[in-house]
Amino acid sequence: MNKPRNLTIYNSLSGQKEPFKPLHENRVGMYVCGPTLYSEPHMGNMRTFINFDMIYRYLLFLGYDVKYVRNITDAGHITNSAGEAVDSIGKAAKLEQVQSLEIVYKYNVKFQELQRLYNMLPPSIEPTATGHIQEQIEIIEQILANGLAYVVNGSVYFDVKTYSERFEYGILSGRKVDELEEETRTLNAQDEKRFFADFALWKKANPDDMQIWRSPWGDGNPGWHIECTAMSTKYLGAKFDIHGGGLDLKFPHHEDEIAQSCGSAGENPANYWMHANMLNVNGQKMSKSLGNYFLPKEIIEGSTTVFDKPYSPNVIRFFMMQAHYRSTLDFTSDALNAAEKGYNRLTEALKLLPSLPESAENSHDAESWAAECYRVMSDDFNTPMLIAQLFEAAKWINSVNDGKASMTAESKQLLLTTMQAFVTQVLGLTIEENRSNDGLVDKVMEVVLELRKTARENKDWASSDKIRDHLAAAGITVKDGKDGATWSAQP
Repeated sequence: MNKPRNLTIYNSLSGQKEPFKPLHENRVGMYVCGPTLYSEPHMGNMRTFINFDMIYRYLLFLGYDVKYVRNITDAGHITNSAGEAVDSIGKAAKLEQVQSLEIVYKYNVKFQELQRLYNMLPPSIEPTATGHIQEQIEIIEQILANGLAYVVNGSVYFDVKTYSERFEYGILSGRKVDELEEETRTLNAQDEKRFFADFALWKKANPDDMQIWRSPWGDGNPGWHIECTAMSTKYLGAKFDIHGGGLDLKFPHHEDEIAQSCGSAGENPANYWMHANMLNVNGQKMSKSLGNYFLPKEIIEGSTTVFDKPYSPNVIRFFMMQAHYRSTLDFTSDALNAAEKGYNRLTEALKLLPSLPESAENSHDAESWAAECYRVMSDDFNTPMLIAQLFEAAKWINSVNDGKASMTAESKQLLLTTMQAFVTQVLGLTIEENRSNDGLVDKVMEVVLELRKTARENKDWASSDKIRDHLAAAGITVKDGKDGATWSAQP
């Protein structure tokens, strides 16, 4: 069937869903804020990256030519929760007594490994902040030329008050400047600023800075926000389609990106601003102090004390897809165990589908089912509703296998191609094979199922049920069908 392109996207800028209309027909430019390489990404970071991987995949699936740019922050002052300008990379380097480049390389290797483990497609371009210092300087120079920034003691600050006379500061976040003043704390170099809300475009170097670049204003470092403005517009143009990131970046990072683009080029850089929501662990915000903090690789290896068993990357990814990207997600053992069972049920049905008997009639409408898969996914990438549709298909598949429903050859082919596409291409899951130890488990299971068959033929239901229950306790599910019993194991 034809792939409909009636896609709607929730735009954080307007606060509502809007029909997606790319600037250039059949082409999409998308920028997503990537990792800051001073530590390993935590699971909240990975949720953002996995969700935008799903969005990237669906745009490709619909036939768009997508240029996906996701930056790597390997330089710059990061504003911490106390409102101070902190060189997090330099801080980590000093703590480990190595050079900044070593820290950046170390954590980039780990991030690339996580991308492979979680089956994330590589972006079209993955630029680094250090590779675009000149572009950042040029944009700062343009903002200065437009009268929207000022230089003090070798640092350059964005002039929010003057900007607010020409543009709306807070257009994305809804934050008002007068409200911000009440929230603000005493900041480093506050005496250099003309206005409390002004933010650094370039910071004069401190004697102990490990990364220093030359600029027209003296040696220093770029501000946090300017790098994304430089890299997004360099590769996607002054105006592009989608800018994404975690909800925690909405303010001040994305708000200040808009200000920088308006201040230099005179317009908001993106038509659609998208934000992936945060995650909780056991009902609380993930935090080392609460003891519920874990890294994306630890949950795979089973080396975290937060959960009592490891989970495969497919199960974790499937679990994430069961929540809408704009909703909060709570990691709990019960939820992960349910996701593991759901993943197994779905993939086992998909593996069973090609061998199903064919009939002259359908007991379900395959075309309407397939159309609904496209409809829900095109409604702001509604993966929970898509998964519900996939489970409906799995239910039909199992009913046909049990002889309780029917399916034509045409419907079977439509289900097969549609399920495979949405499961693997869109949701980004791989179909794990049962671990058979070079066929040994298969041979043992043949004997076990034969013994169970004999018990059932002899009406020895107690023995039959005992075999089934012991297998279930070992993670092996037995299903009785008209062509005999089949088994499946947890991956």
